[in-house]
Amino acid sequence: MIQFLVVLKDYLIELFPVLALGFFLSGLIHEFLPTAWVERHLGGRGIRPIIYATISGALLPLCCFGALPVAISFFKKGARLGPVLAFLVATPATSATAFLVTYRLLGLNFTLFLSLSVILIGLTLGLMGNLFRLSPTPHLLHEEDPVCGMCVDREKGLKREYEGRTYYFCSPHCREIFEREPQKYVGESRYRKGVRERIKSVFKFGFWDLLKEIGPELALGLVLAALIMVVTPVGRLIGNYLSGGFGYLFALPFGLAMYICSTASVPLVHAFLTQGMNIGAGMVLLIVGPVTSFGTILVVKKEFGTRILFLYLLVICALSLILGYGFSKM
Repeated sequence: MIQFLVVLKDYLIELFPVLALGFFLSGLIHEFLPTAWVERHLGGRGIRPIIYATISGALLPLCCFGALPVAISFFKKGARLGPVLAFLVATPATSATAFLVTYRLLGLNFTLFLSLSVILIGLTLGLMGNLFRLSPTPHLLHEEDPVCGMCVDREKGLKREYEGRTYYFCSPHCREIFEREPQKYVGESRYRKGVRERIKSVFKFGFWDLLKEIGPELALGLVLAALIMVVTPVGRLIGNYLSGGFGYLFALPFGLAMYICSTASVPLVHAFLTQGMNIGAGMVLLIVGPVTSFGTILVVKKEFGTRILFLYLLVICALSLILGYGFSKM
């Protein structure tokens, strides 16, 4: 029990900065990012929105836990499922620090192959995700009518774009009033609040609304990961059993179950390889570990459903095994 609490404490200490950053960024997105921009750049079909999501994900210094609130914020703003899934893959698996650490410990070939593999998986998952038509759950689709203040369903309400932002209305009457004097009602909207009010909105959405929604799943994921870390006899398996094909059978479920951030996973994989793990299995672990965790699995299931979770895991597992095996033969 003491060991479990120590491991859980270490997880919390490691994750607190990136979780806080993720929730803060989600609040900024909710408050400042125009819905019209998301609909224009991440809401369309084709590969361009997926490329935007992959690039933005690669630039953000977030792990899989920190990426979750940001991805869900994009989804609530109108992004299609494909770019959201691509973002969930690219963000935790890529970072400047992870790239440098991978290059230092595992070499240039390993680093380049890993980066290209993550991009390929993100694009593939994004294109497959766009085959599904999903909308956020009903209580996340509400916008405030700027004229009467009524809560409007974005899917059913009338809308009008003004100065780069989409406004939603409960009736044609409210929309007509808005169109006659838009400056009057835009001035009273949350996008024209004072600095203090906007900052409050950022923290309220990121650290209250969103935390209430996905916080329990994240907490459960951390508890499960800590339990596996305590009860699984990992060290004894490496030298004796993981040098051949069994390495893949270990790397895949281990990477799926454990939370391993992209930077922290590199020395772990380096240690496994040093002790005799198959290099292809090491590549699988380095791909799967950062982009999956119990927290990710639980939140994806809750937000997008069982079918999407199955697709998410299937694409990641299948491509990581294929790419890992291919790398071992190079």
